[in-house]
Amino acid sequence: MSENFKALVLNQDGENFTREIKSVDKNFLKHGDVTVKVHYSGLNYKDALILKNGARLVKEFPHIPGIDFSGVVEESKHEKFKQGDEIILTGWRVGEIFFGGYSQYAKVNGDFLVKKPKELSLKQSMIMGTAGFTALQCSFTAKTTREELLLGKKVEEVIVSGASGGVGSMAVMILNKLGCNVTAVTGKESNKDYLKSIGAKNIINTSELTKDARPLDKGLWDGAVDTVGGKVLENILATTKDSGIVAACGNAADIKLNTTVMPFIIRGVKLWGINSVNASIQRRQFLWNEASKLIDFELLGKSIKEISLEELIDVYPKMLKGETSGRYIINLEK
Repeated sequence: MSENFKALVLNQDGENFTREIKSVDKNFLKHGDVTVKVHYSGLNYKDALILKNGARLVKEFPHIPGIDFSGVVEESKHEKFKQGDEIILTGWRVGEIFFGGYSQYAKVNGDFLVKKPKELSLKQSMIMGTAGFTALQCSFTAKTTREELLLGKKVEEVIVSGASGGVGSMAVMILNKLGCNVTAVTGKESNKDYLKSIGAKNIINTSELTKDARPLDKGLWDGAVDTVGGKVLENILATTKDSGIVAACGNAADIKLNTTVMPFIIRGVKLWGINSVNASIQRRQFLWNEASKLIDFELLGKSIKEISLEELIDVYPKMLKGETSGRYIINLEK
């Protein structure tokens, strides 16, 4: 391990927050039993919020943000990991209450780590990152949980809201690969061709799902992935068919949900919350092992932008203003 290495350090002085690329040593890292040489991290919306002002998630400063990363084990006191193991980390509040991946080295609890499947590269792991892992959870819940756990009919017609976002776009791709007819919901007309190229059969403008929902409407969907909440989710619930599962994972539009019990007691619709932060290691390993079969990285790679830690400081405010598109990954070796 290098004597000194680069890290993005977030600090607070009263009401003011600063972000600096600093040279630190291993004594600066204070959590965990596994030290990882970080190769890639991601820029998620939560990361951008934390970089702005801690987002009321960071409890102590100075702090190293970055809620996901991939890399190689440098040192380990954990029984499941040894030097040279390639790993993936998402969730567990790393980058929030624990130091995260915006550093050339990270020290974390080995219980948080997943061994990277050999079919994925370290870069591909972060092209997916937290968004991809969440999309995998949502997609398997909407499709296979109904078909296998509930012994329901085959899931064919599926709707995905927020389809232009990181989770939504990957859910479109995954559900298409799983054999579903995917209807993508987006407010960005310019993204229609891209969404069709990754597997959407139909496109709906978000405005069509922001009207006041009826208690029940015509059943259209065997399953759904909702990333936005609010009226969009209300309308999806009202139009989901018998025994359909709606996987809910976001609140980009609204945290409120004004609905009735009718979809649940008349049609047996299931509203299934997705918790990607504390998902079990067993579930994580299964889903990451499935990733290479369901993600077209060549196609997805066209929307990926690779940046340095220094560039990250310039990019995150643009994400908060809605001025970015595609996914940004941070190359810690730059």
